[in-house]
Amino acid sequence: MTNLEIILTSRKLLSHFRKISKEKGILHTTGVGIDRLFNFIYYKKLKRHNSTFSFQGHKYNYFYSFINSTWVSERSVEIPIVMEIVKKNQGKKILEIGNVLSHYFKFEHSIVDKYEIANGVINQDVVDFKSTEKYDLIVSISTLEHVGWDETPRDDMKIVRAIENLKSLVRPNGGMIVVTLPLGYNFALDKLLKDKVIQFTEQYYLVRISKGNEWREASWKDVQNAKYAKPFPNANAVVIGIIYG
Repeated sequence: MTNLEIILTSRKLLSHFRKISKEKGILHTTGVGIDRLFNFIYYKKLKRHNSTFSFQGHKYNYFYSFINSTWVSERSVEIPIVMEIVKKNQGKKILEIGNVLSHYFKFEHSIVDKYEIANGVINQDVVDFKSTEKYDLIVSISTLEHVGWDETPRDDMKIVRAIENLKSLVRPNGGMIVVTLPLGYNFALDKLLKDKVIQFTEQYYLVRISKGNEWREASWKDVQNAKYAKPFPNANAVVIGIIYG
């Protein structure tokens, strides 16, 4: 972890625990902190001997961060895959849908998040967001599954419109959209994928294989009936979709 990442993590943690302390009291906050710290140390230090996974012929380190407990969720595999692509596009025009990466990394990019209030975040619905410029890279980490699904009234087709809007924002002839989505969370999304209403230029899958949050690459046949939070907590299968401009 770089000095910058340590500073960012420390600031985020301090803000997070201050908020919990105000809401639930110092004793609750202390207990939560100790429990999370123990688990973080276990995954970050004790499991380092088995801390890599394979994706598309490359080995990645699992991403363990105290922020949002990435060591127990799909974030541990989504973030390293997406950040590898981000690094290859440094200096280009990058858009992120859903404020995820800025919690862990500092790099120049635009962020659209309808709900999260933070410096530099554009609070706008992804289906309505427009830009006069085209983006070289658009990324979204486990965000689009909430679009239309966790809204009132529910709109099962809104995610389709969201993806179409992203296509209009990416630079033609060289731009790229990279989206990760958990399976089993949004039943409408699962059906849209099965029926090929939502299609990516390239589509890959990862499946969780252990309580210790280990993952392996899989086929659509392996993941098409995946359940969310069963048999393991959080996502048990993830789709990585790529669309080229």
